[in-house]
Amino acid sequence: MTQNTPLSPCHLRITSDLRQRVLSAAQLKSRGVAPAQAGERCRTGGPWQQPLPGVFVLHPGPLSGRERLRAALLYAGRPPAAGRRTVPARAGGDADPGYGEAMVTGLAALSLYGFTAAPPAVSTDRVEVLVPRVRRLRSVRYVRLVRSSELPRPEYVDAIAVAPVARAVADAVTGLGDAHTVRRLLTEAVRGGHCEPAVLVGELNRAKVLGRPQVGNAVDSLLAEGRALAEERLYDMVRTHGLPEPLWNVDLRLPGGPHLGAVDAYWPEEAVAVELDTRSPRHSRLDDDHRQEEHEAEWSAYAARREHLERLGVTVVHLTPKKLRDTREQQAAVVRTALMAAADREPAAYVMILPR
Repeated sequence: MTQNTPLSPCHLRITSDLRQRVLSAAQLKSRGVAPAQAGERCRTGGPWQQPLPGVFVLHPGPLSGRERLRAALLYAGRPPAAGRRTVPARAGGDADPGYGEAMVTGLAALSLYGFTAAPPAVSTDRVEVLVPRVRRLRSVRYVRLVRSSELPRPEYVDAIAVAPVARAVADAVTGLGDAHTVRRLLTEAVRGGHCEPAVLVGELNRAKVLGRPQVGNAVDSLLAEGRALAEERLYDMVRTHGLPEPLWNVDLRLPGGPHLGAVDAYWPEEAVAVELDTRSPRHSRLDDDHRQEEHEAEWSAYAARREHLERLGVTVVHLTPKKLRDTREQQAAVVRTALMAAADREPAAYVMILPR
């Protein structure tokens, strides 16, 4: 056999590697298998099959869930007709250039993440694939293309490019009308530690689904639960890392003066307060400009309250739920440093401490 002789399709065998048994026409061609040869092997009774245009599976049996998802990605990620090749959003051992910028989203993605509220990938009638808005491919068979001008950085689960959880949930909710299923998905995303409530609400806001009753009602519960979870992490941080026990959930007020605001933890002798930032994007039926104005007004009020407390000598430590989840030891060190530095500061003004 000369060096330029194409490989026979018979040399391609079924393997345990998903990327070797589900291949695009371009990948087969690079292995020496011409499109006509691949098509011939997909005839009735043949050893291969073609579940989607330009995608081949190197066995005749039913497709597994992962095979269906990889086939969908190879269909959606093939190079545009103009020949410009897209680059995966993240390089790495799991990245496949055949996916281009495509990634699985919606219920199929949540199934890969292990969501119990999502059906198994093999039984999902429709697979949603996120692609750039400029792609001219059409949705076909079980693949539904979701176009976006802003693509997130994908995750990789079992060699499948998947949208981040918050984006996948938002895309799934867009096509759901059942309030119970919506609530289950949102709750599992937060309780399972997959994403923070504020991030999830931000994606729901981007998808313009917050005005739907089944979504808005679930989000109200979600935010309340997210705050409770953040408070639990704060309690655990204080006790696990040996910080002095503070006064929990109190209001600060000047004697005979104005209300200074509520704080989540307060050490009166050191005049150190911890405030959890559980603010989230506004979920209302207002237009985007009004929602942005509300968000900016909320931030301005928070900043003014914090500056007032610091002028009175109260040190305010600002913690986010994400920091408490991912870098709890580091946040404990920040609070401990603030407590230790109290001895070197001027005494704080006297403030009244009231239960919240």
